[in-house]
Amino acid sequence: MDDFHTRLIAQRHDFHRNPELGFHEKRTKAAVAARLRELGLEVHEGVGVVGILRGGKGNRAIGLRADMDALPITETSTHNYPSRTPGVMHACGHDGHMTMLLGGAEILARTRDFDGTVVFYFQPNEEHGLGARAMIDEGVLERFPVEEVYAIHNLPGAPVGQVSTRVGQICASESLFEITISGQGGHASMPHVGVDAITVAAETVLALQTIVSRKLAPGSGAVVSVTELLTNGQRNVLPGEAILKGDARARFPADRRAIEKFMRQIATGVAATHGVGVDVGFNSEFIETINAQVPTEAVVRAARKSKLDTIPDRPPMSFSEDFAHFCAAVPGCFLLLGNGEQGPQGQPLHAADYDFNDALLPIGANLWAEIARDRLPTDA
Repeated sequence: MDDFHTRLIAQRHDFHRNPELGFHEKRTKAAVAARLRELGLEVHEGVGVVGILRGGKGNRAIGLRADMDALPITETSTHNYPSRTPGVMHACGHDGHMTMLLGGAEILARTRDFDGTVVFYFQPNEEHGLGARAMIDEGVLERFPVEEVYAIHNLPGAPVGQVSTRVGQICASESLFEITISGQGGHASMPHVGVDAITVAAETVLALQTIVSRKLAPGSGAVVSVTELLTNGQRNVLPGEAILKGDARARFPADRRAIEKFMRQIATGVAATHGVGVDVGFNSEFIETINAQVPTEAVVRAARKSKLDTIPDRPPMSFSEDFAHFCAAVPGCFLLLGNGEQGPQGQPLHAADYDFNDALLPIGANLWAEIARDRLPTDA
């Protein structure tokens, strides 16, 4: 193992031991900024951290992005670098994403074999879909404009270093909904006197399942899941209020809008049938991630030049990614990098025993550098 790989492992393990939740990445931001300055980059700190690296005399610029936040999960790993923060861990690989991008910055800072500007975005709070928008709202794309933007996410279950991406939609949107039903509570022995909200809520839950099964096209990839049912009822008290909370996923903006429309129609209709009040909230924090053709083709070229197993037209993913907001503002490409098929590296993202694969660190760092060379060639 060479010194470069050893340094990357040490950096990743330090991030892993010291995880921080979204918008609380104080130590993480300081560590990232310090390392970028050590490499000679121009550094700007705000909601996130931005590093600027210039090479040659070209006036083109591209952006490379990594996420920084951890998750509110208690780690069950048995390795020797577990989280030191109770109830918080890097269970999605953001520790590795940051380290790979810092590694890419080191390679490019050392070689300067590109012509233009590379902007490194280290973004907070990806897990709640708020960090990308916060950086964009802060003006990061106006202050440090780029023509294209790229992001890497590890993929457990895929062979180490396998690159997969696609032109068009690659990640689904995520919309959080909350339906409040206001009925008339009462005594459990006399349900006919009022209208208990839990019965109306149960009917609504079942009716919502017809959105995907009967109102959207088969194969749309949409998902509507009710994940919570909360009431103010007790052992012998019928609830006067019930709250349904859940999660809706869609691959296309039209389907996302249709889900909201049908959800409001169903909730209002069921409530009217029973003579109760209803309020529907529908908030899309994550929009669909759409890859542009030119950046995606560049990723495929860079991956193949790096001699990595490459899937240029993978199926879309069902998870959501707030890099979508960058892609909505600038042509971009989101790509997946295989994290391994066995052990903690093969465990699902967000699992308490998941771990990022250290073997992936130099692979990702070199891929970042190759993407920059492809988009900002010295012989342009």
